[in-house]
Amino acid sequence: MLLLGPACPAQTIKRLDAKHLKATDLTTYIRQLMDTAKVTGLGIAVFNNNKQVYSKTFGYANLPHKKKLTASAYLYGASFSKAVFAYLVMQLVGEGILDLDKPLVQYLPKPLLSYTFPGKLKDYRDLQGDKRYEKITARMCLSHTTGFPNFRWFEPDKKLRIKFKPGTRFSYSGEGMYLLQVAVQEITKTGLETLAQQRVFNPLNMFNTSYKWQPAFEENLVAGHDSDGNTIDFPRRIDANAAGSMVTTLDDYTRFYTALLQGKRLKQAQWKEMTSPQIRIHSIKQFGPLSWKDSTLNDHIQLSYGLGFGIIQTPYGRAFFKEGNDRGWGHYSIAFPDQKTAIVIMTNSDNGESIFRDLLAYAIADIYTPWQWENYITWQEKQANR
Repeated sequence: MLLLGPACPAQTIKRLDAKHLKATDLTTYIRQLMDTAKVTGLGIAVFNNNKQVYSKTFGYANLPHKKKLTASAYLYGASFSKAVFAYLVMQLVGEGILDLDKPLVQYLPKPLLSYTFPGKLKDYRDLQGDKRYEKITARMCLSHTTGFPNFRWFEPDKKLRIKFKPGTRFSYSGEGMYLLQVAVQEITKTGLETLAQQRVFNPLNMFNTSYKWQPAFEENLVAGHDSDGNTIDFPRRIDANAAGSMVTTLDDYTRFYTALLQGKRLKQAQWKEMTSPQIRIHSIKQFGPLSWKDSTLNDHIQLSYGLGFGIIQTPYGRAFFKEGNDRGWGHYSIAFPDQKTAIVIMTNSDNGESIFRDLLAYAIADIYTPWQWENYITWQEKQANR
């Protein structure tokens, strides 16, 4: 059985700068920060020596109903879904079931353009005439270098296209993750939800996590909230999507993150490759028009992408991070493997991301997260612009 950490929470947290922070001081600071920035609810876990030493929830699961947020309540995982999927895929790589550099179409029993799907993704017929899709590999999907947009419905004409030669540039893409999901399902002859339950959720005792909406979630559901505290409908995804359909709890995701930090169920070579640079990133922003303009703004941290995670270099060694975002939700995680220090933050508020910079600096002395590249707007900036 995977344990979350010591039976009794640590009284202090060791930060990257070797200073010790009282757990009670962190609790007080978070409450003050949330109140100032009007963050509805927040769950947090801090890790020392790759074990949980602090875990707590704050605020509300549903503000209008004054329902308190708990660690067992169901949260929308957003793009934390991709982190779990990357971990699953690297298990397959370690077992020789999947080759990171073999074109995915070579794994498919029928032409990619003949596949059809439910929902907004529909099919791949938009790629007719552009043979570059035949070169896309699992490595490209996990490192976001396929050339695909994030999702086709963000395009002016709602069509899927390849915007640059695959493998040559970073551009965040849920479409790429879904293409890899299609290949993985064909290779294993197993749907993503079943595969995740077999390889991740059940082995790690994540019994309250699923890539598919479950009716039981309704009993303890967390609502997303806009910047004014109004609730936002929970995305009840009936089709498993590796890019962003996962529902989880703070307790469950902490179990996953503990396993990730400790390299559980992964061979060392695959864990190291997953959390090491695959492609350098020079874009000014991760999303929007500035994602196509390059600069040297993040050269000092050698901003890169690994396989499912962003990578930076710091005075404390490399760090790997993953965010999750949707309307009403903002999550972030970052780990410093050389220091065995990490943090997971999950919020159900459009204001959540506005406190990440301050919270990361205070809790673990992380001043290296590229928050501007992440398109995060701090609470100070938000208040100044009112």
